[in-house]
Amino acid sequence: MTQTAAARPLPDRKAELLAHPVEHIDITAFDARPIVDAMGRMSFTARSVARAAQLLNAALRDPDCTVVLSLAGSTSAAGCMRIYADMARFGMIDAVVATGASIVDMDFFEALGFRHYQGNPDQDDHELRENYIDRIYDTYIDEEELQHCDATIGEIADSLPPRAYTSREFIHEMGRYLKTHANKKGSLVEACFDHQIPIFCPAFTDSSAGFGLVAHQERRPDNCLTIDSVREFRELTEIKIRAGSTALFMIGGGVPKNFIQDTVVCAEILGHKDVPMHKYAVQITVADARDGACSSSTLKEAHSWGKVDTAQEQMVYAEATAVLPLLISDAYHRGHWKGRPPRAWSRIFQK
Repeated sequence: MTQTAAARPLPDRKAELLAHPVEHIDITAFDARPIVDAMGRMSFTARSVARAAQLLNAALRDPDCTVVLSLAGSTSAAGCMRIYADMARFGMIDAVVATGASIVDMDFFEALGFRHYQGNPDQDDHELRENYIDRIYDTYIDEEELQHCDATIGEIADSLPPRAYTSREFIHEMGRYLKTHANKKGSLVEACFDHQIPIFCPAFTDSSAGFGLVAHQERRPDNCLTIDSVREFRELTEIKIRAGSTALFMIGGGVPKNFIQDTVVCAEILGHKDVPMHKYAVQITVADARDGACSSSTLKEAHSWGKVDTAQEQMVYAEATAVLPLLISDAYHRGHWKGRPPRAWSRIFQK
């Protein structure tokens, strides 16, 4: 999270600590199909990964199915950023529900030309603070660069008419900004802008966006924009109502997972009794189910709430960076995405 206390970076030491940028994996560069097929003949997590791959490919083959990526945690900073952008470019996903940090502090941040860096989880955090470096486990972020990202969000807000925006609308404007200002092409935000794939961040201000928007409102208290999270829930529910058949591919859990799952319940409350539960669902998580904190429940448990059909669901209890490249490389090389028509759900909100 962006820090507010003043600090004096030490240039030589800071450069030493930020010497090794994270490199984002390219799932097109290797074919994971033989590995995933072999894992299907194993047990434990390996077999769960193989079944998750089968369900993802089934969703991509299903001509009537809208695929939603639910994204939480810091996998984008850890080297999976290109995977998510590739999923958008190759037509594997039709909507995204994510944490603000995944979209702003990581994806948009790197699109501005900044990087995440390999670090050490045992590094002295006092020294990191002295050098204005933020740590996510073994990954470093330059706080000065992160504050530039905060300020950029504020500048985008300053350029827009003052009214209530959904996070989807504001992130669409971030994509528009990147079309002319990106220092690194190929971000998820820009790819989704290009392909009319809506991105929702139900906790948008819990990120660099929050700092930038607070600064925007401080500068323009009587002429500022705000974020309407209620309307964005209605928008996401509208996609579920129109899509009918849906698949969820969830990295982590938390607010994004619950937000997209709740659209089935919301549709019913709005009087749409015929909206089906999510047909396919895969979740990759390290959270435990025994204390009720499995990133807002297991997928089987979600069936009791009327959210997820249990016929085609798979929990994968694994750290996502270890299995996600296998799953998406497998899907890429099997090629079922090639025949999928673009849903372009963003267009239904354009006036």
